[in-house]
Amino acid sequence: MSDKYGVHRRTVRQALGNAVPPVRKTPVRVSPKLDPAKSLIDAMLSEDLTAPRKQRHTARRVLARLVDEHQLTDLTYSAVRDYVARRRPEIWAAAGRGLADAFVPQTHEPGAEGEVDFADLWIDLAGVRTKVFLFTMRLSFSGKAVHRAFATQGQEAFLEGHRAAFEVLGGTPVFHIRYDNLKAAVSRVLFGRNRTESGCWVAFRSHHGFEAFYCHCGVEGAHEASRGCSVAALVGHENVVPAHVRDDGAVCLGVGRPG
Repeated sequence: MSDKYGVHRRTVRQALGNAVPPVRKTPVRVSPKLDPAKSLIDAMLSEDLTAPRKQRHTARRVLARLVDEHQLTDLTYSAVRDYVARRRPEIWAAAGRGLADAFVPQTHEPGAEGEVDFADLWIDLAGVRTKVFLFTMRLSFSGKAVHRAFATQGQEAFLEGHRAAFEVLGGTPVFHIRYDNLKAAVSRVLFGRNRTESGCWVAFRSHHGFEAFYCHCGVEGAHEASRGCSVAALVGHENVVPAHVRDDGAVCLGVGRPG
């Protein structure tokens, strides 16, 4: 029977002795490099339970903190990433909170489209937790992004963010830039994609020579919405977790660094 079925004779003896196969022993996997960091990672992920939604730890940020704060230089990104992916849902479930992930794939031509949005960003400014607004312009094909932080989402900040982004990118997208009906550009939402635009915004677009694409409102336009805001959130994850401390007014004056 061993030759007929291609199994070891020990397996044949076990089958003849009992029709129910024995319970397989699961080997205990040891991670000598990751084990010392597991409690530290769990603590970081637990901090995210009370952190602003867009400033929670990514696996890359966790690894950076382990290296910078605890000198754990032997860790690999893949090991930390896999552990974070496994532990985060467990920690959130233990706290009575769930996670939901969804996405819609999109395709874009090189240099054709861009996306613009603002995202809330919390910083410690002179010892006070302060909310600023992170302007992001992202090229849809390459993902290259430019970021600037401002004290408001007003039209001056909106236009200055565009000017800085065009300077860094070396021009404007050749097709259009996508917007999620920002008040700095749109004064009134009409039927379909028709919008009443502010005069300054129309003059600015005419000067720089680019078209604006406005997403549908509500669920109907959910798949069209700009990824600029999610990219801005990622900047917050990678660069200001925990909240970045600034003793001067640089961030609130709009002096951010390019993406």
